[in-house]
Amino acid sequence: MVQIRIGNGYDVHQLVADRPLILGGVEIPHALGLLGHSDADVLTHAIMDALLGALSLGDIGHYFPPSDPQWAGANSLELLTQVNQLLEAQGWQVGNIDSVIIAEQPKLKPHIQRMCDRLATTLNIKPDQVSVKATTHEKLGALGREEGIAAYAVALLQSS
Repeated sequence: MVQIRIGNGYDVHQLVADRPLILGGVEIPHALGLLGHSDADVLTHAIMDALLGALSLGDIGHYFPPSDPQWAGANSLELLTQVNQLLEAQGWQVGNIDSVIIAEQPKLKPHIQRMCDRLATTLNIKPDQVSVKATTHEKLGALGREEGIAAYAVALLQSS
């Protein structure tokens, strides 16, 4: 009998000048980027937390603490590869990922398929197993004022 586990993840980072905007492993043209110890890819971070949470393995801060200089500027897709290897070593594989990015700007629709493709390749799954949606915060709160970008993710894992 196939066992399943579900996890959810969330991440938010502040928008600042002089940083690239990377979401789902894709660099998006924009005047501002996300501030963080790594590349600050909120989408990939939310996905990693969802994967880890599904197996009660803690969060990404446990594996890649911002206090550790080895993770400074780290490519989040490389971190996702490590998380996926941890899952596979424990006998699990990704069934699917569903995620949403909350950002007023830039418009993300033209970049979503590339995000899905990059994430799927990193996780060794098909692109149709990764859903990325984008929405705004309707100009409400810090996200609505374009002070940051957030992402939510849900992951379904299956025993292999």
